[in-house]
Amino acid sequence: MQEETLQNLWKVAQGKWESGVLPSAENLARARASLPNILPNTGASLDSVQQHILNDIVPAFNGGSLSPNYYGFITGGATPAALFADNVVSTYDQNVQVHLSNHSIVTDVEFHALGLLADLFRLDRAAWHNGTFTTGATASNILGLALGREFILQKAAEMKGSPVRSVGEEGLFEVLHELDLSGVQVLSTLPHSSLVKAAGVLGIGRANVRNICRADNPLHFDMDQLEKELARTDKVSIVAISCGEVNTGRFATSGMEQLANIRQLCDKYGAWIHADGAFGIFSRVLDDSPEFATVKKGGQGIELVDSITGDGHKLLNVPYDCGFFFCRHPGLAFQVFQNANAAYLTAAASDGPSIPSPLNIGIENSRRFRALPVYASLLSYGKHGFRDMLERQVRLARAIYDWVFEHPAYIALPLTTSKTELLDQSFMSVLFRAKDDILNCELAKKINDTGRMFVSGTSWDGAPACRIAISNWRVDVERDVTLVTGVLAEVSQI
Repeated sequence: MQEETLQNLWKVAQGKWESGVLPSAENLARARASLPNILPNTGASLDSVQQHILNDIVPAFNGGSLSPNYYGFITGGATPAALFADNVVSTYDQNVQVHLSNHSIVTDVEFHALGLLADLFRLDRAAWHNGTFTTGATASNILGLALGREFILQKAAEMKGSPVRSVGEEGLFEVLHELDLSGVQVLSTLPHSSLVKAAGVLGIGRANVRNICRADNPLHFDMDQLEKELARTDKVSIVAISCGEVNTGRFATSGMEQLANIRQLCDKYGAWIHADGAFGIFSRVLDDSPEFATVKKGGQGIELVDSITGDGHKLLNVPYDCGFFFCRHPGLAFQVFQNANAAYLTAAASDGPSIPSPLNIGIENSRRFRALPVYASLLSYGKHGFRDMLERQVRLARAIYDWVFEHPAYIALPLTTSKTELLDQSFMSVLFRAKDDILNCELAKKINDTGRMFVSGTSWDGAPACRIAISNWRVDVERDVTLVTGVLAEVSQI
């Protein structure tokens, strides 16, 4: 049994493992029954622990990363290059915290990986080769809002002719009081829950994340309302742009002109623009062909914002946990995140590029070397490899949408009478519901109970819906559209 499981793990490492999307009820029950209720006095042998993990616990894992038909939570896979690098990371267990040029190469690799990512997203390194790697989009959103909070309060001080003070140094309450302000607000449209969470963590407050959308489009900004909020004298503002909304995959802006108008307003009132590009930033990888023109416009102008969140364990297809963060204001992060009063962690001078110590520009002091799988995948696939990956994901989403739109049992969302428009705007998510209310309430469960694919249940316009989020590097359009539509057709008859 152990040898068979080890062989299966080797297949996984080679990207060849074809397992179930969800574990069986029997395997789940057996795994739970195998878990000890108390810590034994005497430790077990390494061999018995290995057998327990491989034979009891591993069979109860889901196929979230391994199966091309796991469409929940925008869970990417792990490319063979990334998986190899992640094993190297675990073996050598480097702590990427301080840049010491004679100590380890790890901070150099992380710095170069960030630059390669900027290249992938067509961001000018002169402006954007600043940032860090994080645990994921939630941590990256915390960074974006924290830097935005620092920036806008400094701008408010300048506009009022008051001394410029640092929130990181003196505290949020003290700086707000000094400037006679009641708080900070985040202005957005259909913001992701992680952005709202970040506002709560930072003392901005979840209630101060405001939805400033047009009546006819829940994603696009109402520009008149936006300016009215930015002009308030009692609050300072961060504008958060959804570069890829979680249910539909659509964008809060659709071209350079819209973002330029938002940029102009924010400059006028001293506001910060943060783009939550957890997966939407990957639209910039696509080519300029008419096939992807609408999606490509969704990422246009992102270079005008102040900070960008990205998620590596989504469309970049590297293992959990990995996020990345870009900021075009070098030096600002040090004001917020500097690891003060720890002389033993001070970086030594270096003859190479100016690489900041990660513990001074991000949340963590102790950090896993999560940049190495990113570095390995970028070298392994290059710009064209990631473009091909994304094109297959978009084409699969559109093929499924095409089928759902025509099927009498389902409703494609967001509602539209034009299939052409629906397909043209679709990125890598498919949002839909069943026309029958009884079926719709159990739709996600019935789909997942087939064991052949997994979808996320969600809500849209106040009613249950399902979302198919396509993000795995193993996508095969012809194979996967046949499987998905076959499952949906079967479920519609139940």
